[in-house]
Amino acid sequence: MRSRFANALVARPIRQSRGWVCHECRARTRIRWQHSAVLPSGTEKPYYVTSPIFYVNAAPHVGHLYTLVLTDILKRWHALLGKKSILCTGTDEHGMKIQRAAAKSGQDARTFCDESYKPFETLAREAQVDWDHFIRTSEPDHRFAVQHFWLMLRERGWIYASKHEGWYSVSDETFYPESGVQLALDRATGRKFMASKETGKEVEWTSENNYHFRMSALKDQLLKFYRENPQFVVPHTRMKNLVKEVEAGLQDLSISRPVDRLSWGIPVPDDASQTIYVWLDALINYLTKANYPFQIPGHENSAGWPADCHVIGKDIVRFHCIYWPAFLMALDLPLPKQILTHAHWTLGREKMSKSTGVVVNPFFAINRFGVDCMRYYLALEGGIKDDAIYENSFIIDRYKKGLQGGLGNLVSRVTRYKGWNVRQAVTNSHEPIGQLNEDMSSLLMALPSEASKAMDELDPGKALAQIMKIIYETNAYFQLSAPWDLNKPEDKERLDRIIYLCAESIRICGTLLQPFMPSKMKQLLDMLGVADDARLYSNAVLGSDRDYGEPKSPLGTGAQGVLFPPLSSHF
Repeated sequence: MRSRFANALVARPIRQSRGWVCHECRARTRIRWQHSAVLPSGTEKPYYVTSPIFYVNAAPHVGHLYTLVLTDILKRWHALLGKKSILCTGTDEHGMKIQRAAAKSGQDARTFCDESYKPFETLAREAQVDWDHFIRTSEPDHRFAVQHFWLMLRERGWIYASKHEGWYSVSDETFYPESGVQLALDRATGRKFMASKETGKEVEWTSENNYHFRMSALKDQLLKFYRENPQFVVPHTRMKNLVKEVEAGLQDLSISRPVDRLSWGIPVPDDASQTIYVWLDALINYLTKANYPFQIPGHENSAGWPADCHVIGKDIVRFHCIYWPAFLMALDLPLPKQILTHAHWTLGREKMSKSTGVVVNPFFAINRFGVDCMRYYLALEGGIKDDAIYENSFIIDRYKKGLQGGLGNLVSRVTRYKGWNVRQAVTNSHEPIGQLNEDMSSLLMALPSEASKAMDELDPGKALAQIMKIIYETNAYFQLSAPWDLNKPEDKERLDRIIYLCAESIRICGTLLQPFMPSKMKQLLDMLGVADDARLYSNAVLGSDRDYGEPKSPLGTGAQGVLFPPLSSHF
């Protein structure tokens, strides 16, 4: 006689569902279609970028801030290109780790999550992240999407019931094979324990009945996809490692937990004794906010899916670059176009981690150095391929050299000096662009495409460095030209050319820097008098704007109106 657990999946006919919607949800889908707004035909797919959703078991650290900043820069860059852009971020609120953290705090899981998600939302706001969706996985719409996704997998025969034994890490929320664990020693207490070789986190032996996903059956399809999409994972070194891991073989994946071990999560449909595995649950968040499973016929991409870029840390590559594509392949859903995997920040050469307490409070950092300074520093010095070292002295140095002494100094000298007038220089400079100064003109004409190429390669730090190089070059040109000495009537034409070219450099660089430092670049472009509708990438062309030069507000004297004041003012 079959158990209820086994009967939950046995003898169900495998039927081909229609599009994105399973038979059991089709009625609700039709109702949703009938009440959805009518979209114009040929609606363009928005650029859709996501950050990972963050565990709420502990407070955010500067590593979370870095991920958010990278994601926001990509979103703002594509908005700068004139594209409709969507950013999704949020919090991961299910799983054993959250359940244990709630118990330790003396709260039920719901109350714990209702408080613990707030610092992450506040951080995104204070970091000036222009998000469109802030998802919480405990929300009803996400629960519906996950259960629907489960039913679709089950309908197509991708799920089966089986006993599972193995080493499980609560911290990593994943099973590890025997070859992936080793005996470890806690030096502080002398306690020996089994730990993951990959992460060093403690594992525990688990034997339980649960549901499995037929991951092994998708090995060849995954490898074919990787071959056909060599830029799927950035940087390429992680793509190579990913291919090697899949080539070595894939095991079927346990995708549920007994409810007596994990009660805080989304229940398996039709089987209240099981809770859906947190990583299957969490990954679907990217679909939830793209209106899955309620797609309007003819406008399936109008909410953004497939994602153009997932931004993640290198410690969750397996989940996003193997599990996630496999889940989507199983349902014939479009895969994300690219996944940007960044390295970690280290403090004292040790990886920042909530579990070890090796962290930098991002709120303190923003309050101390300012949000634009932190965004600039993290984007410029953050590691994509290799880990980066976080150090307050480095932030101060980059601020003084790049922002205060570089960009801020240039803006102040060009816009506030009384020996010339920017508006007159813009109006009076009628020479062909190339005659202004061949070297500077060439650099400015090449900059937009060079920065765009770096952004296409998902390397915001490189793009930022290229823009800042032009700032340094402009400062050198300004100093060498010595416009303050050109005070004779016969020097007026030359003076206007110098000031115009420097103003153009500021305008072009300020326009391209908006995704990196949105509030400071708004101030800069206001100081320069650039019209609000002339601040797109298409406007960052040498000689394309002849209407600026009159400040939109008084520049002020002394410290008032200075773009990047001394850091002491932030303490």
